[in-house]
Amino acid sequence: MTPTPRPAPDLTRDRDPAVRFDAVGLRYGRGPEILSDLTFDLPSGSFHFLTGPSGAGKSSLLRLIYRARQPSRGLISLFGRDTSLMPRDALPDLRRRIGVVFQDFRLLGHLSVFDNVALPLRVAGQARASYADDVADLLAWVGLGERLHALPASLSGGEQQRAAIARAVISRPELLIADEPTGNVDPAMARRLLRLFVELNRLGTTVLIASHDVTLVRSLDAPVFELSEGRLVSRPKAA
Repeated sequence: MTPTPRPAPDLTRDRDPAVRFDAVGLRYGRGPEILSDLTFDLPSGSFHFLTGPSGAGKSSLLRLIYRARQPSRGLISLFGRDTSLMPRDALPDLRRRIGVVFQDFRLLGHLSVFDNVALPLRVAGQARASYADDVADLLAWVGLGERLHALPASLSGGEQQRAAIARAVISRPELLIADEPTGNVDPAMARRLLRLFVELNRLGTTVLIASHDVTLVRSLDAPVFELSEGRLVSRPKAA
């Protein structure tokens, strides 16, 4: 049985939420709002699912969190800082604290699987010798131990997804957000990857997984946010 994710209360009780939305709305251009009146917190060290049908706005909500989009209205805080007040040169440091599993993978085609996964560590200035074993071990754990030197174009969709997940978690980010992270893998690998997210959470990472896979969501006793037509129709009760 997959373990239940749980934060470490003594470490997170007095910390700012990793993510806070206050009356957030998002529209593209002059069109209608695709996200409306979103107000919620992700406490530091928590584990949550984000569910809803296709087109509900899950991916758009995640883009707001990792600052690929700015809200049309409302306030978003990350790690206790109002993102609207952050200077542009603060964004690289902010994003290094966040691991993102993109639905379209976004692997760099000219880099090997190993180098794609190691990229966050290399960007952070770590020497290859300090992380080579960790990258190889993680790739073996997600079933890519024989594909270290392969280029992304030679990988299946499921293999690319596993590489993207490994890249997102290799640096043990403070916040992990994952957009349909098990959509291209078989059920056994989905459970294995979920255990990876749970373990990362046990080490203190705040985790938010967007998924419409009911089986995946029900496999853990974790709080769930539900989106419908751009609005939160269900959210966990405050602790």
